[in-house]
Amino acid sequence: MKLWGGRFSDRLDAAAWKLNASIEFDRRLAIQDVRGSLAWAAALESAGILSGEESAQIRAGLGVIEAEFQNETFPFQEQDEDIHTAVERRLGELIGALAGKLHSGRSRNDQVATDLRLWLLDHLPALDEELRGLQGALLDRARVDMGTLMPGYTHLQPAQPVLLSHWWLSHFWPLERDRGRLRGLRERTAVLPLGSGALAGTPFPIDREAIAAELGFAAVSENSIDAVSDRDFAAEFLFCAALVGIHLSRLAEAVILFSSAEFGYFTLPDAYTTGSSLMPQKRNPDVFELARGKSGALLGYLVGLMTTLKGLPSAYDKDLQEDKVPVFNAWDTLSVLLPVLANAVKGLSIQGERMHSGLGADLMATDLADYLVEKGIPFRQAHTLVGKVVKLSGRLGKTLDEMDMDEYWSISPQFDSDVVQVFSASRSVNRRRAYGGTAPSAVEVQILSAQAALDREL
Repeated sequence: MKLWGGRFSDRLDAAAWKLNASIEFDRRLAIQDVRGSLAWAAALESAGILSGEESAQIRAGLGVIEAEFQNETFPFQEQDEDIHTAVERRLGELIGALAGKLHSGRSRNDQVATDLRLWLLDHLPALDEELRGLQGALLDRARVDMGTLMPGYTHLQPAQPVLLSHWWLSHFWPLERDRGRLRGLRERTAVLPLGSGALAGTPFPIDREAIAAELGFAAVSENSIDAVSDRDFAAEFLFCAALVGIHLSRLAEAVILFSSAEFGYFTLPDAYTTGSSLMPQKRNPDVFELARGKSGALLGYLVGLMTTLKGLPSAYDKDLQEDKVPVFNAWDTLSVLLPVLANAVKGLSIQGERMHSGLGADLMATDLADYLVEKGIPFRQAHTLVGKVVKLSGRLGKTLDEMDMDEYWSISPQFDSDVVQVFSASRSVNRRRAYGGTAPSAVEVQILSAQAALDREL
């Protein structure tokens, strides 16, 4: 069955048919297509296009089809061009020619735009829940690892001591921003295109606000031409997914690095590592490497759709058929990746002594500058003096806490015997009590904020 063809003399070439058909991927919109059709049947009845009896027969047939989709017994056929064709063909098998009335005033253009929006609205809460799952794992680690200090890094060079809990939470907040973007996306997706027709609107007195309310949309589209071509919501979802992927990749890269023999800060659980077919000793962080790798695919889905959209000239073009595969692929990728990462983070072991061994006195160089600032020296001058201390320590082959007072006084008389107290990693951490800092008191406040954020649902 085709929903078009009356003006054609020849059949579509078989290879062209295969290229044109979308049933292999848009069948994932089946439930949403039936829901939209149920709402459209009710609207046609209210507009006087269908009688009450006709509407009841159509809705009953659609109910049977919905059950078949849910039970995975729907009889797809080779000639089904897309999910809309399949549903209408099956409806005709169930109720006869009356099925042909359902498409009155409706186009596949506004139909598919509605279906994809509905699909996203149905699936965004689950993605939010998976993000919350990983956030919960990070927050649990922050609580459990509260007493552990580690070297903090900038430019991948040792910088200052931080709490491991603070480091875990640095990966919590990007995911919270991701969840915020999903909340905004939900609002912009909940705009109903149905009733826009092919591009010019429907000629029948359809109550679009009633359809929106029935389907859970918050608003109706303002312009029928824009409504059938608008895929901003799909592109925005792919942007959200790509940015989630980037945040996961950054976490994964850090875990890979810190679990290497050179760092040895983390030990990954056996359940989330793999071995080598050649080297018996290997424990490979494949789960985290795949998270890092899949971020490239997520970014590619976004770039692909944006490139498709950039040159479209009219209301609806067949190019827009390419919107669904990247959306589905991005969803599939994240729905598999997020729970695995959450469990891997929960299961890894911390090597606190190895972390502590990296907390050399050089990491307190900034504290040494702060020490001079507290004695009234301008920070820029203090920075220069400490730089000279570091240079001298390197020349002498000593760490900062091994240098004697004569050596400090050779740089500045402002140094005193109390300078030795500076070279304590715990002191350095405890002093950074400002909101958002790494001191235990500040991190405890941050944990409360993180829990409050985690409790907010989409």
